[in-house]
Amino acid sequence: MEPHPHRADIGVFGGSGLYSLLDHLEPVEIETPYGAPSEPPMVGTIDDRPVAFLPRHGNDHRIPAHMVNYRANVWAMAALGVKAIVAPFACGSLRRELAPGHLVMVDQQVDRTHSRAGTFFDGPETVHLPFADPYDRDLAVELASVGRAQGRTVHDSGTVVVISGPRFSTRAESQSYVAAGWDLVNMTQAPEAALCAEAGLRFVGVGLVTDYDVGLPGDPDRPAVTMEEVFAVLADNADAMRSLLGASIPRLAI
Repeated sequence: MEPHPHRADIGVFGGSGLYSLLDHLEPVEIETPYGAPSEPPMVGTIDDRPVAFLPRHGNDHRIPAHMVNYRANVWAMAALGVKAIVAPFACGSLRRELAPGHLVMVDQQVDRTHSRAGTFFDGPETVHLPFADPYDRDLAVELASVGRAQGRTVHDSGTVVVISGPRFSTRAESQSYVAAGWDLVNMTQAPEAALCAEAGLRFVGVGLVTDYDVGLPGDPDRPAVTMEEVFAVLADNADAMRSLLGASIPRLAI
């Protein structure tokens, strides 16, 4: 891969509700072997730290999770020289203690997606990626510290089960995730994390809890999640997430 004339150290994949990072970032058109990324990455600096921002669903949320071109997005970030990816994502909670508005620095994932292009190695070269620990704990610790300093409730670990979407879970599916001991449900962390690992990029996922999925065990009256509920929580937290990223990115050790 030839180095791109625009360079960045840290990349951010903006999730649902986070379609911009800073006003002074400039778009950079990048062609990839896998087609176009969701948007041209926006490149600039935060306190002299070169950064690239790419909203994984597009600027207007026109790309549902199962249609995101994850390979093009990751390839574009790597082409810019990015060494680490910060990946905020919306998620439903499967645990009462993980409440809407809380942040979860996930450390494990379970991939329940299907029909997604999940590797750069389609042959003839075959690579079996070591992937026991999908998330970078050192970056997570730094982000968690900033989050707590800003008054956020932050959980230091969690397992996210990734579903294909765009629909939410059935009650039986959600109950099976709870029974398995998993903590969050999301639609985009796979294959994003694995592709970043294949590209040699450190990866940290920051889960923003938006809802309680289909409800909680022992609380049958809690209504199931709706898209309107999710986007209302995202709107309430967008500025806080930008503040977290703006304060964290300059101090991340890469």
